[in-house]
Amino acid sequence: MATSDVRDLSFTPADRVDCDLAEALARRHFGIDGRAKRLSGEKDANFLLREAGGRRLVMKIGSGDQDLPASLAQGAALGHVALRDPSLPIPRVVETLDGRTTATWRSARGERPVRMVTFLDGVPLQSAPRSQRQRRNLGRTLARLALALKDFGGVVEDPTMLWDLQRAPRVRAMVDAIPALRDRPLVDRFLDAFDRDVAAALPMLRAQAIHNDANPQNVLVDAADTDRIAGLIDFGDMVHGPLVQELAVAASYQSTAEGHPLAGAADVVAGFHECLPLEAGELDLLYDLIATRLVLVIVIGGWRASCEPANREYVLRNSEAAWSSLARLGSLSRDEARAFLGEACREGARR
Repeated sequence: MATSDVRDLSFTPADRVDCDLAEALARRHFGIDGRAKRLSGEKDANFLLREAGGRRLVMKIGSGDQDLPASLAQGAALGHVALRDPSLPIPRVVETLDGRTTATWRSARGERPVRMVTFLDGVPLQSAPRSQRQRRNLGRTLARLALALKDFGGVVEDPTMLWDLQRAPRVRAMVDAIPALRDRPLVDRFLDAFDRDVAAALPMLRAQAIHNDANPQNVLVDAADTDRIAGLIDFGDMVHGPLVQELAVAASYQSTAEGHPLAGAADVVAGFHECLPLEAGELDLLYDLIATRLVLVIVIGGWRASCEPANREYVLRNSEAAWSSLARLGSLSRDEARAFLGEACREGARR
């Protein structure tokens, strides 16, 4: 794919929606009268709505015509998980006045999906102290989610989804477009490893619907007990993909400052494996997939920051940590990494 083609595979900036319009859409489609506050987001226009009685809700307005099928799928997935595992801490769908999971709004640029979900209390993981127990609880929560989604077949494939590890080689076209990329040889090393060791093996692994974005902004912990996972939000990057991809995405954000480069990731792996054992082929690729997710964080964030400078702080929020983690992973061989993660799985199985 040529560099000039990258924009077609990336994102459509959200329509300019102010709080007054968001409040009007909430009243018109959901019968909800509340005060709106703009929330940050990668591509959707997101709002926190607070009703007079204190209830808080989140409204999401898609950025493109193609978002309507995906929005419907996300609503269906949330409903499916709520039935399969009611105690999982995920948002619940708020239906429209006519009983649908998604309304539509026609902007000047086209038809946009409008969705409402409940607000979950909790502290974003990015703002909470980290611990081994917390990381293992995250792994267990993701395993429970995977089990709940195992028989969900409603994922809508989005060929423009850049955050899908299965399509990681497409970001090569972005690398040349990033001014002064800090360490291109390190990025190239792991993209080459994906092409050589991972791409052909991925289709042989277990696959299903996965959340695909358990980053520290999408994981909430209990303010009174930060080891307890209080929420997993934002299903906007949901894909049908390898089960191990779910684990790799979450583990990539759990690097520790000291100790083994994979110590934090191994805690998440142990918790996941305790509830949902990994197969040998999945374990064999886990290190590569963790590293590839870090490459995506660096490359997609860097490219978007160059294209969308007004949103630079948001799109680069995880980049520094990703560079640090990727450099530490670069000190390991694949055999060393697989052996270390394999021991984490054995520990999880013993618990």
